[in-house]
Amino acid sequence: MSATLATARKRKGSAARVRTIRRLAPGLVLVLLALLGPLLAAHPLDKPVTAPFATPGGGAPLGGDQLGRDVLSRLLHGGTALIGSALLVAAAVTALAALLGCFAVLHPVVGRAVERTADVFILLPPILGIMLIALAWPGGGRWAVIGASVVLGTPYAVRVVAGAAAPLAGAGYVEAALAGGESLTYTATRELLPNLRATVLALFGLRFVEAVYVISMAGFLQIGPQPPAADWALMIRENSSGILLNPWAVLAPSLAIAALAISVNLAATSLAPRSAPKAVTTP
Repeated sequence: MSATLATARKRKGSAARVRTIRRLAPGLVLVLLALLGPLLAAHPLDKPVTAPFATPGGGAPLGGDQLGRDVLSRLLHGGTALIGSALLVAAAVTALAALLGCFAVLHPVVGRAVERTADVFILLPPILGIMLIALAWPGGGRWAVIGASVVLGTPYAVRVVAGAAAPLAGAGYVEAALAGGESLTYTATRELLPNLRATVLALFGLRFVEAVYVISMAGFLQIGPQPPAADWALMIRENSSGILLNPWAVLAPSLAIAALAISVNLAATSLAPRSAPKAVTTP
């Protein structure tokens, strides 16, 4: 009986690993293509190879853009900066939210300040906030969009972490750590955070997807990367006037953005622990 149970568990574990690999594979492939894309491009970014908005054919499998540049080559160049920016935003927002959210439930004064600040920032539309910060940022550009995305994305993420950490703040092991004289930093990082792995990982995936959309929208509005940079959102804006002549000049970067967001979200979901978090104590 025990051998049968062990075999069933082994098969269940193998099936779970296969599902996880299947969900991770699309995101990993897209990220790898984005990183290696500049090496795979057949033509330089700014070299016209076809007539403006030429249909696919010849040396341009996806046709030409508004200046006759190869759409596929620009597509292969355009994902690296977007993925790097979104990863930076997601990592920064998740790290700040994890720390501030834990501090908020452990310290009432910090909690009230975080809650009121979050309420103010949540009411501010993301694009309006990005425009205000980006226009005030010296020199503007991609770093302005990244900074604005971190500032505007952190308050909501803090509320999510604080909501997940609140039921754990009254647990015995947390109270024991505080009663034993442990600092808030130690209690937050060694007692609370280990029990919030699923929340933090899911939050990272959601923040990455949100960052992809926000950065892409900012690029579409020409807040951030400027022509002739190869950026997926910028490609959509530049080629929208010729969508009837060569639809791939707009559809290809649009599909790339959507595929990236969906695949990364599926990957983050598959990595998140399925079981309820258990108390983790540190000796």
